[in-house]
Amino acid sequence: MEIILKEDIINLGYKNDIVNVKSGYGRNYLIPTGKAVIASPSAKKMLAEELKQRAHKLEKIKKDAEDLAAKLEGVTLTIGTKVSSTGSIFGSVGNIQIAEALAKLGHEVDRKIIVVKDAVKEIGQYKAVVKLHKEVSVEIPFEVVAE
Repeated sequence: MEIILKEDIINLGYKNDIVNVKSGYGRNYLIPTGKAVIASPSAKKMLAEELKQRAHKLEKIKKDAEDLAAKLEGVTLTIGTKVSSTGSIFGSVGNIQIAEALAKLGHEVDRKIIVVKDAVKEIGQYKAVVKLHKEVSVEIPFEVVAE
């Protein structure tokens, strides 16, 4: 079944993508929840016209994401946290702490677009990925130190 996505869906596609899914997934979940519509010929024409009109706006959004990526390129973060005597952290360091550290440096980044691959539970060097746009992402190294 061919459908047009109305929003980003992880492991399936991005908004306005035309994708093939199994009929049950499309009819029972995606279409009733408003996440997709059936890709009929008329819907495809409407999508093409909408994309043509939004191309300029999308280009500006991508350029803004690239500008922010250039600003974040050389940034390294140091995050202080409470540590036990064995060197393990009380709790963990996640995207919220990284977003707060970036805000202190003057870079407002939404915490939802920051991805930390592994759970950070010890002192050391780690990397986080900031997904600014579907084609633009930045890797930010950060160090977790004891307070």
